[in-house]
Order: sequence, then structure tokens, then C-alpha cells
Amino acid sequence: MEYHTPKKVRDRGIVIGRLPVGEKNCITDVEGVRVGHVTLDYPMDGLGDYACTGVTAILPHGGNLFKEKVTAASCVLNGFGKTTGLIQVNELGVIESPIMLTNTFGVPAVTQGALQYMLEENSEIGDTTGTINVVVGECNDSHLNSIRRFPVQPEHAIEAIKKASNHVASEGAIGAGKGMVCFGYKGGIGSSSRMVEAGGHSFTVGCLVLSNFGKKEEFREWEYLLRREESVPALSQTTDGSIILVLATDAPLSSRQLQRVVKRCGIGLGRTGSHFSHGSGDIVIGFSTARKIPHSTDELIETRSQLREDHPLFNQLFTGAAEAAEEAILNSLSQAVTTKGRNGHVVHACPLQ
Repeated sequence: MEYHTPKKVRDRGIVIGRLPVGEKNCITDVEGVRVGHVTLDYPMDGLGDYACTGVTAILPHGGNLFKEKVTAASCVLNGFGKTTGLIQVNELGVIESPIMLTNTFGVPAVTQGALQYMLEENSEIGDTTGTINVVVGECNDSHLNSIRRFPVQPEHAIEAIKKASNHVASEGAIGAGKGMVCFGYKGGIGSSSRMVEAGGHSFTVGCLVLSNFGKKEEFREWEYLLRREESVPALSQTTDGSIILVLATDAPLSSRQLQRVVKRCGIGLGRTGSHFSHGSGDIVIGFSTARKIPHSTDELIETRSQLREDHPLFNQLFTGAAEAAEEAILNSLSQAVTTKGRNGHVVHACPLQ
């Protein structure tokens, strides 16, 4: 049974924050960014086993990511997670692969699939040049998905990358979000964007989330949005859960500056009711498309432009990150549909107005 028609929260009359949104109100408002999903939704052999999971790929641009890297940073709000690649991202300040999202036990397979894709694109990796750093984030979807059966395979990661487009990203119970639960209701993929402007310059901040955290009673900031006249059951017992937030911007930022901006996604997360629980993997991965960094060059010195941090625009970027993250989380709830998974488990759509 569906309790609402999937739509973004703004289509329900719910406006978050004060900054204007981009044309698509999606991470793909940042020029060049692409998103692709592969969703697995079928019964498996065995009593009650069900594949209710998937893979989501975020590409910073449509070119060769290994040969043209982008400035990047990450922030671990709470580290109960099993990501790959973040150590090198923060050490070198770049991302050189698609950013992949999946379930906890799917990380090895997705890493392998993304690696296979990148090796096919770049025959020199691990031969005439160095290795590659693949970035994968995860949340635990084991309430709905038979996670021990490893339904996600390397070919699903490759398919998600190949499906990536700059269209409005699909949201809700799709891709990596298929089996996720948020505040006791159906969560998953959500996205939003913000526009900032000063001194004749305009920039975009986009956020995509994989939401899988929180208990119903923690969703206090948005209680007035729930249809109280309907008795829509939420899960009464949930684990601390996790969330992966991916932030993109076209603002020219250094890796250190970008890390300052991505931290503000935690503000948007907190506004929805999260307190970064003990067992939660709350992780933000961010990148800037303002400059493509060549894998190899003969130049000794490189020159780049970056924003001044004492300019008022920098505070707008902070605000944009917080607002886009908050709205992306709400969109993940608003766009998700009631979903059935393993052992007959059902997670209902959030009863928003």
C-alpha cells in the first residue's frame, strides 16, 4: 500500500532554507556531474531471501576521471562505516574515480567493479603509471535485503557507471537506496541543490544522500509534516544506521577549503533530528568541478584560483551545504515508496502531507 505519491518536498509546499535552488534541485545542477543507479529487487533462492538493494554511481564529470582528477575532501562525522578510499582522498585532496554507493557487504564487489571499469578505460593503471584510488560508501540495508547472500556483484557497479547521466537523478527507493530505512520509514536516495552569488559570480552547491539512520521519535523537527490522521506504522526497533552525503560544487576551492564546506552538511543532518549515533556511519564526501587536475604533466609549478575565505560568499557556501543536505534527506523520505523485502519485512513510506 502506498501512502503518498513520490515527489520532492518542495512539491508538497515544504520550503527548506532561504537560498534559491538550482533548475533541477539536484546534485546534477553542478555542471558535468552525472548520477547512475542499478536497482536489485527480486526474490532469491531460499526461504524468505530477497534482493532489495543496489548501486549508485556519482561521476564528477563525463570525461576520464583518472586522467582528469577533481579537487576533493571528506569529513567523518561518526566513523561507524566501511568506506574505501577516503584516506587517500584526504591525503592528496583529489578524487580520480566515480564515487560509488551500495550496501555494507557490497563494498568489495562494487570496488572491484569500479576498478574493472577504470582499468578498461586506462590501460596504463598499475603498469606504466601508479594504481588508482576507488571511493565507495555504504549503509546497512539488512532489514530488507538478504545482505549475507551478496546480491550486489561487480557488473552492477559497472552498469551503474555506464548508466550515469546529467539528468535529474532518480530518488527514493532506488539504486543503493532500495533497501534503506530512515527515521523508521522508507529512506534511500535524495538530492537537492543551492545557488550562491556575489560580485558578479554565481556558484552551485549540490548534495546527494544515501539515508539509512534515525528512529521515528528523533524526527522531531518535522513532526508537523506527518499525516497524524493516518496510522502508518514505522519500525519500532531500528539500529543507529548510517548516512553517506556526497557534496558537489563548481566553486573554486582548495581541498582544505572544501573540507570546511562539507563539514556543514552535518548541520543539515542534525536539523532533521540526527545526533550522529554511536553506531552510525555519518560520512561526507565532497568535490569541486572548478578545475580538472591532469594525472601527469611536465610542469614543475601549477597555478590555480580559489575563493577568499573572508569573503561573504564563503558563508553562503556553508549555508548552501547545510540547506542542500537537509532538503536532500527529506527528499529521500518524500520520494521513497513502501517497500517489501526479505522475510516479508515491510517498511512504509513516510506519511508526509
